[in-house]
Amino acid sequence: MSTETLSSKTMLSRHVGFIGLGNIGKPMAANMINKGFELKVYDIMPARVGDLVASGAVGVGKLADFADCGLVCICVRDDRDVEELLYDTAGLFSCLQKEAIIAVHSTVTRDNILRWHNDAKNKGLYLMDAPISGGAEGAANGSLCYMLGGDTEQVVRATSIFELAAKKVLHAGPIGAGIVLKLANNLMTYSAFTAISEAMALLDENDVAQQTLYEVGEANGVVTSQMHRFISNREMLAGQCSTEDMEALFGPFAQLAEKDLDHALELADQSGLTLPATALVRQHIQSVFLKK
Repeated sequence: MSTETLSSKTMLSRHVGFIGLGNIGKPMAANMINKGFELKVYDIMPARVGDLVASGAVGVGKLADFADCGLVCICVRDDRDVEELLYDTAGLFSCLQKEAIIAVHSTVTRDNILRWHNDAKNKGLYLMDAPISGGAEGAANGSLCYMLGGDTEQVVRATSIFELAAKKVLHAGPIGAGIVLKLANNLMTYSAFTAISEAMALLDENDVAQQTLYEVGEANGVVTSQMHRFISNREMLAGQCSTEDMEALFGPFAQLAEKDLDHALELADQSGLTLPATALVRQHIQSVFLKK
């Protein structure tokens, strides 16, 4: 599949809305505000909304308040959360004006992206997949990578907004291509976490200092900065925390990993592919996060 990097300065004429102010969504929204964009924000946690209102955002208490938005960004946990935002009696499909764009940043299934897109189209709206990579740090410093699936015209309309919190905005292809690319990316990420976790176990059992692997990995490029951050944070917490604390701190990230790997394996099955290594990573990923 060919890719196209977009850098259009075409701006949407109406307000922008942002839903989901978690550890990634909140700094994404903050970047938009800091760049002088007028933003409406919503989250089920009022304190998160309040923090951004203090920075210049407009806080809203119901989805109907996004009615004048030309673009609404969704950055929530999973498919079910997106589904509720779209189809609720007072959801986005009921309140947005025609030609508005809904950008789904969450890591969801391709099947749902396609279904949501078709249902949006029937209501005169445009829903696109716009997953992101770079984590909370990338969201905070504006170095996210956006992987967009959709028609070029609509992608160009939204790109100038995404560029406010991005190192790269990539048009992966038609609807669904962005989420396929994101699932492939996450498959590699969790495989890498598994590899460095097992490598550290091998060092520990043979009394070789963990730092030596970092030094070798830095020299030969095998250990990425993302792998280093993951294993360093896990090792630090595992050395200080109880099992219960580890589950509280790292458990939610393990659950997200399981969700994303399940989506990747489901997509592979639909594509007639077998991914045996990925299936093994899925079996063990919770232990990788929790150091069990």
